[in-house]
Amino acid sequence: MTVLDSHPDAAGIDQVRLTPVPLVPEIRLLLAQDAIVLWARLEAAEGRHLPAPYWASAWAGGQALARYVLDHPDTVAGRSVLDLASGSGLVAIAAALAGAHTVTANDVDPYAIEAIGANARANGVTVRPLADDLLDGDGHGADVVLAGDVLYDATMARRVVSFLTRAADRGADVLLGDPGRQRPRTDRLRRVASYAMPAVAGTPEDAQLPRTEVFAVDRRT
Repeated sequence: MTVLDSHPDAAGIDQVRLTPVPLVPEIRLLLAQDAIVLWARLEAAEGRHLPAPYWASAWAGGQALARYVLDHPDTVAGRSVLDLASGSGLVAIAAALAGAHTVTANDVDPYAIEAIGANARANGVTVRPLADDLLDGDGHGADVVLAGDVLYDATMARRVVSFLTRAADRGADVLLGDPGRQRPRTDRLRRVASYAMPAVAGTPEDAQLPRTEVFAVDRRT
């Protein structure tokens, strides 16, 4: 039994629904009707403070990156993929559907790890969840590193961009989906796609961010 299963009143039956993702309707995820209410119920069930349930929303940057991967399957087909700070597993699932050889979905939140497994099963793909903070490394040797909507505060953005550039410099193909929340200034990001987000897409914060970009992280020359 998973944590999500163990508290059905708080986390499953009345707060999370298997829902098509607006920009990526090929994929269905367990998404919260109200993430704040879900968070409060999870904390009440656990009796302790928990990180925000980022895994229970389809963030705009992740939607854009998943759309790009499905529309450009050659990006990942036959290759090993790492999805950084995977949350719901949306981008990892897209990579698996696009034909990646192996997909690792990384997150530090144990609820996210369980959501990734449940969402992968719901979409009929195999994804390996990995619960660890990888940001001091360079991507565990993955051929492709994907990161969707991970620049959500300034401290995280600095660590993530450093990680992504290290991954690119050791030879990985690196893609970032980002709507412009806390994007640091760097000449290493090259825009490869831009998407208008559906009005119903993402989180309430995303309503103020009508477009989302996908960037390739260039290698140092």
